[in-house]
Amino acid sequence: MTVAIIGGGYAGMAAAVELAARDIPVTVFEAAPSLGGRARRVTINDNALDNGLHILIGAYSETLRLIEKVAPAREHFLRLPLTLNIHKRFSLRAPKLPAPLHVAWALLTAQGLSTVDKRAAAHFMQAMKKRSYHLEHDCTVAALLTENSQALDLIDYLWAPLCIAALNTPIQRASAKVFLNVLRDSLGAGRAASDLLLARMDLTALFPKPAADYVRARGGVVEAGATVERVTPDSNGFSLQVQGHQRRFDQVVCAVAPHRAADLLADIPALAPARQQIEALQYEPIHSIWLQFDGRINLPSPMIGLADSPAQWLFDREAICGQRGLIGAVISASEEHVGEAQDALAQRVATDIANNFGPLPPLKWHRVIAEKRATFSCTPNLARPAAVTACKNFYLAGDYTAGDYPATIEAAVRSGLACVAAISA
Repeated sequence: MTVAIIGGGYAGMAAAVELAARDIPVTVFEAAPSLGGRARRVTINDNALDNGLHILIGAYSETLRLIEKVAPAREHFLRLPLTLNIHKRFSLRAPKLPAPLHVAWALLTAQGLSTVDKRAAAHFMQAMKKRSYHLEHDCTVAALLTENSQALDLIDYLWAPLCIAALNTPIQRASAKVFLNVLRDSLGAGRAASDLLLARMDLTALFPKPAADYVRARGGVVEAGATVERVTPDSNGFSLQVQGHQRRFDQVVCAVAPHRAADLLADIPALAPARQQIEALQYEPIHSIWLQFDGRINLPSPMIGLADSPAQWLFDREAICGQRGLIGAVISASEEHVGEAQDALAQRVATDIANNFGPLPPLKWHRVIAEKRATFSCTPNLARPAAVTACKNFYLAGDYTAGDYPATIEAAVRSGLACVAAISA
C-alpha cells in the first residue's frame, strides 16, 4: 500500500508521521518551498518569523504528543499559566491549584470586573459544566452569553477575546457549540490544559521540519516545491499529476487549504457533495504585524492585550525566543482591515504601543502579513466535510474538516490522525 499526502502543513505532516511510524510507505507533496501550510516560517530581513502568530494551549494533546515524538527533549515552548492581561483594563491569571479551583480562583480574583460580573462568570462556567458543555441546538456565542446574563464588560474583556482567539470569528457570528468545546477542553479540563504555549521557534521548525526528517528516516518521501495539479481515480487507486508527471498511489490524503482542495476534487464525481460543502465555507482573515525596533522593548509580559487598538495581542519576541527589539501583533477576525494600507496599519499599531508603554526606540522595519482566508468562519450549524469521503481510499485532512474544534493547529493535527485511522482500518 502506498499513500500520497497532498499538502505539507500540520494536517499532512501529522498524517505522514503516523503512517511512517506504522511502516506504511508515504509520499508528501508540498507546493510551497517550505513546510507548514498556514502555520509556516517566513524569513524577513534574515529573521525567521511566521506567516501568522499562533498560540497553542496545554489542551492540544495530539499536537504536543507528535512534537515530542519527532523532536524529543527540546525546549519547544515558553509555557505560561492561563493569563489574560489587557493593558490597564483587565487582568486574569490562573494559580497553580488543581482543577477546577484554578479557574474559579482566576475568575473571582480577576482585575477590572465588578464583584457581580466575577460571580456571573463563575456561574456561567458552572452552568456549562452541568450540561457537559453541550447544547442541543446551536446558536451564536453572543446569544449564549446574553442568555446566561453575562454583562458587557465581562463579554468585552473575557469571553469575546477568548472566542476570537480560538474561533477567529466574532461572537455575533460564532458557533456557541464549538466555543463550548474549546471551553470544555481548556478551562473545563485539568489545570495544565489551560496553559498558554508560546513557541520558542518558528512554526516550521516547531513540527513540520522535524516531522519531515522523521518520515524520511523511515523510508518516506517529502517533496517541497512539488505542486499536485490533478488527481484522477483509476481502477486500483489514483494517478497524481505532479508538475506534468504522472505518479500513482493506492490511497490519497488531501491535506491542502479548503479552497485548493475544492479544485483537486473536481475530477472525482463521487466527491461532489464534499466539494459543495467546501465551496460553501466562508472565511475570516488574520493580520499579523511584525515591528522591529532598534533596541530593547520592555513589555510587561511576553503576551499582552491592547484595548482601543486594531491589535488585540502583542508578543514580545525577545522574552519568548530571544529576538531583540521584535514585537509581533495580531489582529484576528480582521475583515475591516482588508485592503487597508499596510504601512499605515503598522504605524498605527506602533503608535498604540508607544501610547501604552512609553517612548520606543526607532522603528527599523515592519511587515504586515494579511492572510485573507486564514480560517473558515466558524458559524452555528456549519456543515463541514468528513475525513472519510464517498470515494474509496480518498481522504480529507485539514482544520476545516468535521470535528469538535475550530480552525486551529490541533484541529488540523487531529484531522490528519483521523485519516490515518481510516487507512489503517
